[in-house]
Amino acid sequence: MTLRGRTPLAIALFLTLATPVTAEVVRVDVRERSDVLGGRSFGPAGRYEKLQGEIYFAFDPDNPYNARVVDLGLAPRNAEGRVEARADFMVLQPKAARQGTGIGLVEVSNRGGKASLGYFNRATRSLDPTSAEDFGDGLLMRHGLTLIWVGWQFDVPRREGLLRLHVPVVTDGGKTIQGLVRCDWTVDETVTTLGLGHRDHVPYPVAATTHEDHVLTVRDGRLAPRRVVPRDQWRFAREEDGQVVRDTEHVYMASGFQAGRIYELVYRAKEPRVVGLGPAAIRDVMSYARHHDDAVFPVEKGLAWGVSQTGRFLRYFLYKGFNTDEEGRKVYDGLLIHTAGAGRGSFNHRFAQPSRDAHRYSAFFYPTDIFPFTSWSQRDPETGATDGLFAHPFDPAHLPKVVYTNTGYEYWGRAASLIHTTVDASADVPLFPNERLYHLSSGQHYVGPFPPDPEHRIEKSSAFQGNPLDFLVTLRSLLVALVEWVTDGVEPPASAYPTVRAGTLVPIDGVRFPAIPGVAFPSVIHEAYRADYGPRWSEGIVDVQPPRLGPAFRSLVSQVDEVGNEVAGVRALEVLVPLGTYTPWSLRTGRAGGAEELSDFVGTFIPLPRTEEERRRTGDPRPSVETLYPTREDHRAAAALAAAELVEERLLLPEDVLRVLKRAEATWDWIERSGEDDAGRGTRISPER
Repeated sequence: MTLRGRTPLAIALFLTLATPVTAEVVRVDVRERSDVLGGRSFGPAGRYEKLQGEIYFAFDPDNPYNARVVDLGLAPRNAEGRVEARADFMVLQPKAARQGTGIGLVEVSNRGGKASLGYFNRATRSLDPTSAEDFGDGLLMRHGLTLIWVGWQFDVPRREGLLRLHVPVVTDGGKTIQGLVRCDWTVDETVTTLGLGHRDHVPYPVAATTHEDHVLTVRDGRLAPRRVVPRDQWRFAREEDGQVVRDTEHVYMASGFQAGRIYELVYRAKEPRVVGLGPAAIRDVMSYARHHDDAVFPVEKGLAWGVSQTGRFLRYFLYKGFNTDEEGRKVYDGLLIHTAGAGRGSFNHRFAQPSRDAHRYSAFFYPTDIFPFTSWSQRDPETGATDGLFAHPFDPAHLPKVVYTNTGYEYWGRAASLIHTTVDASADVPLFPNERLYHLSSGQHYVGPFPPDPEHRIEKSSAFQGNPLDFLVTLRSLLVALVEWVTDGVEPPASAYPTVRAGTLVPIDGVRFPAIPGVAFPSVIHEAYRADYGPRWSEGIVDVQPPRLGPAFRSLVSQVDEVGNEVAGVRALEVLVPLGTYTPWSLRTGRAGGAEELSDFVGTFIPLPRTEEERRRTGDPRPSVETLYPTREDHRAAAALAAAELVEERLLLPEDVLRVLKRAEATWDWIERSGEDDAGRGTRISPER
């Protein structure tokens, strides 16, 4: 029997009344079904359709494969003894299943959004892709993939179009559960109101606004001592149109939260949710697609990918053994884990806040960068704990093929070296046979805009805050390689990352960065700590807020070449045939506080001096453009040769060669124009902070 051609209501009724309960998806309500781009064909995969609606789950608290979901046993159950949840979903699939590859790609949505088409299709970012621009060049469709998005996070912002997982509140025998929740803010501009939810996410309710456990502190730096703000100086409220309104999702201080300070609130909250149903939902949606006889979006093999927050989510997913479904079957065949660094996150504990991350100078000390880091088990001599990312699978045969990609920013800002070094950072730790690791040399956390914005020119230098190095072309090729690895057993390119043995992975004081005029080299790096969250942390309950910090783990970064670009990993065309220095770091210079600290996510772009005369005049130690490439044609030829080598190494798709060559030419032209403008202006532009 087929569901093709049925109305959404008919599909919902059919699945509700006739489908046996398997894979823990008990109902799929398709509320909208439409052809993509009016029936446009995507090569051999043919036409695509878009499905939207809700998926209904039922989880068995007594199933051993659900035992790792914190507080599942305290959630309300239906008549069959199951815990129910529902999630928003969207699917893009070939209309004729036989024309697809039979591979489903689940994007673990970053904070409820949809990034796949933007990352892999060169498309615009859209919550509801509809236009040709939203689908870009169709790479994912041309490879016949079924794209699946499903809500996994319960607290995404209250904004239309975001994917949400609706999960139940847990109680203790019917009694309300309370606990400590922590919020923090790095304040760059003085304000009177701060929201409790991270990045506008929905916060946990305050148990009682006058509770003695509510404590607001202020400090002047990352590890500076905390000072308690007297309780009569702040309250749960917000300022709106000049009026102060009572609001338990915000804190208000009439004297203002001062720029340059770090504020931290620990408050007593109520009504925790079963946050760990997020990983379970990502598990079960693919299990349903693979094994349900009448799946609305059937596939034969499963891939998942996550970026930043959801890359960390997938590391947690592996660590807790979620790649085995409730019936003991393997779920995903391959994972692409992008820009996760060494992190995991708050994805499965009581009062967890999944959006909270960790950077050098924001979102401090949440359970993100915590031991273990490597896939192989190691012993931490400081604590005596022995653990590894692959230490807890229900079945070792269920470990998927894993491709990790990290930019330089993750080494500086998310302790990425810890995933492939010993605990003391003295030696390398090998990868598992099912793993590949690629360091996207010199990149920042995301691809910055090109050309650089003149408003982001760093004062008294030729540098711009924001790094436009385009690593997405590499990511496209590595996704294709992962598909081939999973479907045909074709080995992907060899891992490429900095190592202690090769001398390319070094402490920051060992980096030989050129002394570029006006550019300060960082004196700090993000650190992961041995953190104590209290005696019940192993049960998924935090009793100590903020955590007690032990010694930090040692993080390392890639060595650089004479231009200042990182020498290790996958070196993109911009690095192989350089016209500038692409750093994965940028300092908070000019901010009210933490000026010597790292900016979140962003790097720096520093064009090379155009001529030898300019190089000598400015005192720039880097080679000039005219020394490296006497003419525009010389640069074009060098770029073409480098692009051909990347294609040969399967680190660049042949169809992307023209794109990277055009970018190289555009960079050359921009540097020429910028040099002429500077000569005429005689001044430098300073950034507006």
